[in-house]
Amino acid sequence: MSISRRDVLQMAAVSSLLNVASQQAWAQAQIETLKIITGFPPGGTSDAICRRVSEKIAPSSYAKAAFVENKTGAGGQIAIQFVRNAPADGATVLQTPMSMLGIYPHIYKKLPYDPVGDLAPVSLGAVFDFGFAVGPMVPESVKNIPDFLNWCKANPMLANFGSPAAGSTPHFIGALLGKHANIDLKHVAFRGTQPAILDMIGGQIAAVSGPIGEFTQHVQAGKCRLLAASGAKRSQFAPNTPTLVEQGLKGFVYDEWFGFYVPAKTPTDVIARLNAAMRTALAAPETVNGLALMGLVAQSSTPAELAARLKSDTDLWAPLIKSIGFTADA
Repeated sequence: MSISRRDVLQMAAVSSLLNVASQQAWAQAQIETLKIITGFPPGGTSDAICRRVSEKIAPSSYAKAAFVENKTGAGGQIAIQFVRNAPADGATVLQTPMSMLGIYPHIYKKLPYDPVGDLAPVSLGAVFDFGFAVGPMVPESVKNIPDFLNWCKANPMLANFGSPAAGSTPHFIGALLGKHANIDLKHVAFRGTQPAILDMIGGQIAAVSGPIGEFTQHVQAGKCRLLAASGAKRSQFAPNTPTLVEQGLKGFVYDEWFGFYVPAKTPTDVIARLNAAMRTALAAPETVNGLALMGLVAQSSTPAELAARLKSDTDLWAPLIKSIGFTADA
């Protein structure tokens, strides 16, 4: 079978047309500007993840440019409402901690959004454990959580701990420790973990429950002691610190994650392309190393895996919060 010059020219023309069509489809699919929305101010862990991802996700086949927008207020609820009402075109993506979706439904009688019905999962962003630390108010003889709880029993007027916010996971971890030991471990709510730590190392409060990465610099400086980590295994950021389970607290395994979401009616093909772009951005060494500096482990997922993880955590916290008896509406 021979191919004539005319056949070759025709095949070349068809190939050229297909290439142009492919480029046009790619250009039409590419988003001009991607907005990544966080409900927390610049400088924090949520903002840091958003900025690391925005630096790596554009320019790419998904978006020509990307920027971070901080929609603060109402403990992250303002950002969620903003994205819920945004056009479902893949140009606006929410980054949020699990708490706003998995814990808030259990502490608010009425939320201005449906965590499942109003949002579509895209990918996990990062995971992290919590730490429980004590400051100079607590004697050096207190080396672990059982020691601390015994000290609290002997010193009920000093038995307290701080957390980054009322209704946060660190708040509930401390509350569950008090419930476990049958002591009145008073909670002091702060606007962020660092303000709580500063009061602890200043001798104003006894202990702080918060993201493990927030303690690193203070522990290294000898200003506080990290008594426990909340994960299923020891944290890579505090390998010498035993977990709560190791210290005899069966079932005390608590972590948290940051996830990316889009408005509920976003087309599945758009979500798939965004997921692929997110996976690439989160796997970049600069992203992985940058987040590690804050005690965060960069980690992506499929949309289905993120949906399953949210359901699991929502179910986990329902009975725990009920046992604590906390409500944000009180």
